[in-house]
Amino acid sequence: METDILIQLVILLFTLGIFYTIYNFPKQTLTRLRSKTRSTNQANSHFIKGAQFLSRAKSNRSKKSTSFNLAKLAAGEADKALSIDPKDPAAHILKALSLDLIGHKLTALRSLDSALSPPAVKSLSGGERADALLKRAELLVALNRKRRVDSALLDLLEALKLNCSDRAKAFCLLGQCYEIKGLKIEAHNAFEEALKVEPDLVLAHEGLGRLR
Repeated sequence: METDILIQLVILLFTLGIFYTIYNFPKQTLTRLRSKTRSTNQANSHFIKGAQFLSRAKSNRSKKSTSFNLAKLAAGEADKALSIDPKDPAAHILKALSLDLIGHKLTALRSLDSALSPPAVKSLSGGERADALLKRAELLVALNRKRRVDSALLDLLEALKLNCSDRAKAFCLLGQCYEIKGLKIEAHNAFEEALKVEPDLVLAHEGLGRLR
């Protein structure tokens, strides 16, 4: 759900940005703009194809080989978009989500680092940045819980401040990070916040159970 919302928001932002730029550019720059717009449209086309492949990959998770192949195609389309516009955060995020589904978490993390670094990050809205931060925190914890937990905590706190779309997941992951650091009170509070958003969240209930 989180990734679907993120992809839809990025597509909308990307498309609206093109038309806004066209409308506001001075007439004397139209020649340069038309050339740039053609390249942007081509990159956007690859991005949309990749997003469609990723959506199909997620819906076919029960068929591992099909899901894997579709995720690889999505990553390939993201690479094509990035070959046209290397600073496009949308394509970096698409690539990260695709690589994560394949199981290449470290490479996925690097793609998210690119999306969340200047100048790419400037193109993201607050909500989009929040969801990308949440995903990066998830990868940081999955890759190396103890060594990367401080970085994950910073990402999660910022994501919650920016009002990420999946607050229950963010609070739950925050609780896990505090638990790893041995901060039981903070972990308990975070799990409780997760349950306020999603009362049936199993991971939050399990977290509270471990802290008893």
